[in-house]
Amino acid sequence: MDEWVALCNSRDLVDGGLAVPFDVVYAGQTCRAFAIRFKGVPQAYLNRCTHVAMELDWQPNRIFDDSGQWLLCASHGAAYRPDTGQCTGGPCRGGLVKIMLSERDDVVYWHGAYNLKPLLF
Repeated sequence: MDEWVALCNSRDLVDGGLAVPFDVVYAGQTCRAFAIRFKGVPQAYLNRCTHVAMELDWQPNRIFDDSGQWLLCASHGAAYRPDTGQCTGGPCRGGLVKIMLSERDDVVYWHGAYNLKPLLF
């Protein structure tokens, strides 16, 4: 799939707030992904910690830490930068898998990329 897909209304993504979940195909499997807003810019990643392949949130759609400045794996404490997905601390191997987003006319779209790849830092 190589197209832009409507994900949510722009107002659904609040800086440092709850994530908007969605599904993607990654390595031939349907996986959970999430979109967030950080410093005014929408970002999206595969919802999979690089330490252990499990979802980051321990409560539905809560991926930011209490400060709203870091994405945090609730299971083992790996921390990621919301703007790049880069690992900044804790047990992690590389960065989160980034998903391209676009925002126009008060709607956030994700790119139905045919080949999602992890960020290597």
